[in-house]
Amino acid sequence: MVRIGEAAQAAGMTSKALRFYEAHGLLPAPKRTANGYRDYTSETISRLDFIRRGRAAGLALAQIKEILLLRDAGQAPCTQVRDLLANQLADLDAQIAELVALRATVADYHAVVAVADPAACDAARICSYI
Repeated sequence: MVRIGEAAQAAGMTSKALRFYEAHGLLPAPKRTANGYRDYTSETISRLDFIRRGRAAGLALAQIKEILLLRDAGQAPCTQVRDLLANQLADLDAQIAELVALRATVADYHAVVAVADPAACDAARICSYI
C-alpha cells in the first residue's frame, strides 16, 4: 500500500491527476487509513500506467474508462482496443492529409509574397497575397 504522492510518482503523474481519475470513475475508491489518507495498491499503479499509455495513444478518457469497465467486468478488452486504435490511426491519417494540404497552400502563398513588392499592393483589398 502506498500513499497518493508515491502512487502518483510511480505512475509518472501528479496527485491531482489521481484525484481527477478517481472522481471520474477511472480508479476505484482507495482504502483509507484511520486518519483519512488514501492508500493505493500496486493494481492501482498498474491501472494508472494503462491510463497514461492510453492518453499517450490519443484515447479519450471516456474510451479509456470503457476499456477499464470491460476489464473490471472480467472481459478482455483487446477487440475494443484494436478498434479504437484503428479509428485513431484513421483520424491521424486524415489530420496529416489535411496538414499536408494546408502546408502546400501556405507554401504557395509564401512563394508569392516572398518575391512581391509591398508598394504594388492593391489598396482596395485587405491583402493581395491571401
